[in-house]
Amino acid sequence: MSIYNPAEDSLLLAKHVKITAREILKENPAARVLDMGAGSGIQAEACVDAGVKKENILCVDIDKGAVKLAKKKGFNAVKSDLFSNINKKYKFNLIIFNPPYLPEDKTKYDLGKDTTGGRLGDETILIFLKQAKSYLNKNGKIMIVLSSFTPRGRIEKEIKKQSLKCRVLETQNLFFEKLEVWMLEIK
Repeated sequence: MSIYNPAEDSLLLAKHVKITAREILKENPAARVLDMGAGSGIQAEACVDAGVKKENILCVDIDKGAVKLAKKKGFNAVKSDLFSNINKKYKFNLIIFNPPYLPEDKTKYDLGKDTTGGRLGDETILIFLKQAKSYLNKNGKIMIVLSSFTPRGRIEKEIKKQSLKCRVLETQNLFFEKLEVWMLEIK
């Protein structure tokens, strides 16, 4: 496995993470953030740039190299397959996830867990959504990135099932796909 290098999706998400983290800090200066699938740490760093204290950020990744990198950058970090190694007592004001969202047939040259979200592309996101809400504080938010290659039907059903409201913060058209940053909040 390898650490996902920041690309258009990471940069688009980081832009909105900074804005959202600043808003959350106005309400709660001790806000806690979970950077799921931390990779290079770009989202955790965006939170620090917005004013979140490093000790209030938990970086999680399935890749031990990414966990090691996050710790080297001074973040609390845990190796975990999604929420499997995160204590249920932890609650977060913001959960950030740049998930693997591509279907297997779109990633012929890269079938790693950093880009491939399962056979259809939505499987990892669905597992994440089924678990994430129980780790949110009362007014917590979830931010994710999706691609036009990611099927939406089951994701939208799961969002509804979890009683989350969803809004698209930004859409970015690239020559090969369309990216969207979604904000999910408890209704």
